[in-house]
Amino acid sequence: MRALLPLALLFLAACTEASVSRVDSRTFVIESGGIPGGSEGPNRRLAERVCPGGYRVVDQTVHRNTPDRARDEPGVFTNWTIRCL
Repeated sequence: MRALLPLALLFLAACTEASVSRVDSRTFVIESGGIPGGSEGPNRRLAERVCPGGYRVVDQTVHRNTPDRARDEPGVFTNWTIRCL
């Protein structure tokens, strides 16, 4: 039973972090976690990891609730589309 608690906490932490998805060879979508007040730019650490030579923001989508819009959670969720230079 004690082994399940750290595993459950790990899964919960993974749900609140940003994730990256590949759209094509140089374009990626970064889905951010809920940030009170929103965010001004994509997660720099993730963007620089997938685009070490630099990137530019192509599009952003801002919404409330969760990224799949199925549950109510506090914060503003932003999906960033970036293209590697």
